[in-house]
Amino acid sequence: MVCIRCQMVVKAELEKLGLHYINVKIGEANIKENCTPEQIEQLDIALRKSGLQLMDNKKSILVERIKSVIIELVHYSEEQIKINLSDYLSEQLNYDYTYLANLFSEVKGITIEKFYLAHKIEKVKELIVYDNLNLTEISYRMHYSSVAHLSNQFKKITGLTPTHFKKLKNKRRSTLEDI
Repeated sequence: MVCIRCQMVVKAELEKLGLHYINVKIGEANIKENCTPEQIEQLDIALRKSGLQLMDNKKSILVERIKSVIIELVHYSEEQIKINLSDYLSEQLNYDYTYLANLFSEVKGITIEKFYLAHKIEKVKELIVYDNLNLTEISYRMHYSSVAHLSNQFKKITGLTPTHFKKLKNKRRSTLEDI
């Protein structure tokens, strides 16, 4: 799960099955009772109809947790982390960063850093298109050291300058799930 809408779908499906959840966060759901195999199968079927799926592989679950932490940090938090991304992920997930980085690259075929930058640039695109902020304000909000740094990363990833991107009204943004 990478969005609030996904969380709502999971909550609704759990309630339909009479399962009581402690919490449903991006990427995980904690359920009070032990689920029967039938309940798990019914939940899996219901979630697949909504484009979601249950995961039981520990490596896949950890990769989803890494993605969720990054997505939460970039898209839903205004706060700048005071430490390196590697230290932040290690703290949040209680794993050595080298292990997390190797696992993520193995499973996703992309580095954590590239995933993080792709999400930052998607958020910058959103701010350019929807928020009516200038590049200086966007640079500050997204915690870039300068507008030049933001512009260089933006061009490196999209092939366009932020200004040129803003002029392209028909350029479609990627959904969070597609990154």
